[in-house]
Amino acid sequence: MSYLSTHADRSLDFIAIGRLCIDLNANEINRPMEETVTFTKYVGGSPANITIGMARMGLKAGFIGKVADDQMGRFIVSYLERNQINTDEIVTDHTGAVTGLAFTEIKSPTDCSILMYRDNVADLLLRPEEVSEAYIASAKVLLISGTALAQSPSREAVFVALDFAKKHGVSIVFDLDYRPYTWTSKEETATYYNLAAEKCDIIIGTREEFDMMEALERRTESSDALTAAKWFGYSARLVIIKHGKAGSIAYTHDGLSHTAASFPAKVVKTFGAGDSYAAGFLYGLMQNWTVEKSMEFGSGAASIVVSSHSCSDAMPTASEVESYITRCKFEEMK
Repeated sequence: MSYLSTHADRSLDFIAIGRLCIDLNANEINRPMEETVTFTKYVGGSPANITIGMARMGLKAGFIGKVADDQMGRFIVSYLERNQINTDEIVTDHTGAVTGLAFTEIKSPTDCSILMYRDNVADLLLRPEEVSEAYIASAKVLLISGTALAQSPSREAVFVALDFAKKHGVSIVFDLDYRPYTWTSKEETATYYNLAAEKCDIIIGTREEFDMMEALERRTESSDALTAAKWFGYSARLVIIKHGKAGSIAYTHDGLSHTAASFPAKVVKTFGAGDSYAAGFLYGLMQNWTVEKSMEFGSGAASIVVSSHSCSDAMPTASEVESYITRCKFEEMK
């Protein structure tokens, strides 16, 4: 069963809309940020990382977004182009907005945090009229992420993109990507997340992110199965709920559930796991693999990325993920 569009006449396999920023990852690992002196610069932002992952795996990918008219903005566009990602619909801001920065702290493999600078950032200034209907119609899959819903006019731009995608039969994936510091209240967050999720074919998030979306429902009980069931009453055909080291569970609209465990990894940091998982999982679905095989592939990709210092630079190729999974399974058999 195919869960994503397989339109053969589309020039792009995958496009994403939303956050483009800079990750500054601490070079001094196993110490607090107060004592960190140097950082390495990478392209960041969940939708950007996922798009880079898809391109590395050999798919034709593009991006819709806005960057600052500065050195960081030019660095982002240049990096995407070097990774064979179409940047025709990335707009340059001319209002004086800046590029968002994410400083990462790596105290230990399991104790990591992010310090975000998100005031007056260019990516949240993407306007509805800057979203091209023809560009979206040229793709098989559109990915949106929750952060782009946090403020206007980016919020409205995303909803315009959703309408274009629905109109042209483009499959829609929602990466929940909840960052509380970009929102003013839990009520605002839950409202817009729910409005967007109603239009999406695949929804991917952590248990905590789905809990946030249910904040206004005042449920007396909650479970993964109940969470997924709600969205099958709208457009969803597949809901994936991630539980960190415990793996993930996918619910399909036909009432079935599928699980996948994580693979062992020499963890350097925890961030990047969700983005690489999404890239691997969606790549699998676009190859018409089973849900279980796609989940396994996503787990393998995630293990590779958390073993590296970077997120975007560490996004693996399809052959690298396949080799990693094969090696892990061989080690298990010893």
